[in-house]
Amino acid sequence: MDMDSIPTDLMLEILSRLPAKSVRRFLCVSKLWGSMLNRPYFTELFFTMSSARPRLIFGVVKRHGELLLYSSPQPQNLYKNSSLVVAADFHLKFSVDNNNCGYNCEYTSGLIYFPMKYKDAMPVICNPVTGQYATLPVGREYIRYCKSFLGFDPIDNQFKVLRMNDNTVRKDWDNYILTLGTGNMWRKIQCPLTHYPVREGICINGFLYYLAELADELSDKKSYAIVCFDVRIEKFKFIDAECFYHKLINYKGKVCGIKLEYAYDGGFPLKLSLWVLEDVEKQEWSKYVYCLWDKNVKVNCNLSVVGMTARGEIVLVEEDACKPFYVFYFNPERNSLQSVEIQGVGETPKWSNIDVVFGFVDHVEDLEFNIM
Repeated sequence: MDMDSIPTDLMLEILSRLPAKSVRRFLCVSKLWGSMLNRPYFTELFFTMSSARPRLIFGVVKRHGELLLYSSPQPQNLYKNSSLVVAADFHLKFSVDNNNCGYNCEYTSGLIYFPMKYKDAMPVICNPVTGQYATLPVGREYIRYCKSFLGFDPIDNQFKVLRMNDNTVRKDWDNYILTLGTGNMWRKIQCPLTHYPVREGICINGFLYYLAELADELSDKKSYAIVCFDVRIEKFKFIDAECFYHKLINYKGKVCGIKLEYAYDGGFPLKLSLWVLEDVEKQEWSKYVYCLWDKNVKVNCNLSVVGMTARGEIVLVEEDACKPFYVFYFNPERNSLQSVEIQGVGETPKWSNIDVVFGFVDHVEDLEFNIM
């Protein structure tokens, strides 16, 4: 069949089912193809199709500061197979400060934010699948003793970067916020309570949540709170934390604190504790505790929770992975754990050079990158 004889709508429908990497290759076929695939109609159609096939994004940071970004399909039939294997796609490689990556990067609505607060590096936001990236403007307000977060306002369709300075070190340091895509610079923002962010954040339905240590001048005892920041109206709310959480995740639209406890030095058995915030205004929590064990897979390192999928599975990855590389999907309702081997990661470079593995769930491929 002659390609020219295929109706344009049908051609776009076919192309929308391809991976983003393939679509970007077709952009270079001709000016006509480039114009066709850059239409808002196609980018919206592609995003809709991608929403039905979410992926797991994970990064591997080598000790000398090279970051490799991969993605793999999130299995849809986890409980029909006792042994699952999926292939990883390599997307992007660039140099980073390995002190900053992994535990300090932020993910929101398809974009990854690397604060790069060491060695005078510029903060970077990237689309991990298309490879597009942008550096953020910095000035005197960009200082070392701070923690920054990427939030998304779904109502006004705006990304914002929130930079909170360590007021426990200097109380006269200001906090700042930057709205992306507006051409504006950093703006000062007032926070009613002195605190220090201690963990990465999670953005849920326009609200940015992160764990913070509260300053108490009268006592040396540490106390923690979850900071709830409304990205649209730029207001703070503080919620008492039940304990020091290792991770905050999106638990079916609610913020959830995660804590992991090992019986031995890493691996299984593993105690997984969840604190789900049922009501923000009343600050009502529900707690769940599970014991995770996979007798078929030997794990000799710590695991980290990277999130909960829209299907309700909590996803864990090996922090210091070796070949074979496994990802674990835990379903709290079934109280079942399924291991998935990820192939295509670990052959080159060798895992002996790997320092950190991190990841994010439910990534939807998006061809747009209009944040700047």
